Amino acid sequence: MAAFSIHNPLVFTFGILGNVVSVLVFLAPVPTFYRIVKKKSTEEFQSVPYVFTLLSSMLWLYYAILLSDILLITVNSIGCFIEAIYISIYIAYAPKKPKMLTLALLLLNFVGLGFILIFTNFTVKGAKRVEFLGWICVTLLATMYIAPLAITKKVVETKSVEFMPISLSFAIVFCAAMWVGYGSLLKDLHIVQFFWYARKNCV
Repeated sequence: MAAFSIHNPLVFTFGILGNVVSVLVFLAPVPTFYRIVKKKSTEEFQSVPYVFTLLSSMLWLYYAILLSDILLITVNSIGCFIEAIYISIYIAYAPKKPKMLTLALLLLNFVGLGFILIFTNFTVKGAKRVEFLGWICVTLLATMYIAPLAITKKVVETKSVEFMPISLSFAIVFCAAMWVGYGSLLKDLHIVQFFWYARKNCV
């Protein structure tokens, strides 16, 4: 798969564009965390989207490693690094209750990831392991795109998109489109379904 994605110009183009736009999406919250650091307060921002995005990146990274897909490995490694920084900043400045909730969610993430790693390595073999993990990614990691919906109530109450920028939604749609194209050309149904679902939830 890795060789195909590198030597097929169209697939490689979609993969590179997907990487670039994905990194931009990962970097979109930078102004939010700059504000948190500057004010030394998390205000009413929530950590849930970042915790679930970290879980998403970790699981897709594992999936990419199994497939030896360098483009997926690259973008999800970057995603894990960036999200870890965001969460660290959030924990540093959050009040006690949100901080404890974030730590609890992180613990749940790592326990869940550990269980998936153990289960897929010792009970599912060969191609079935990739297939099984792919469906876990599609089923569980839709939360990456559902999680921001928790902010919708705040947007309606304040009549402001400050906490859910429209530009980010458009970036996610474009990002999803690139990965749908990439997955379609590789005939990887898991990539296609996951990012098609993401696009639908952001439109």
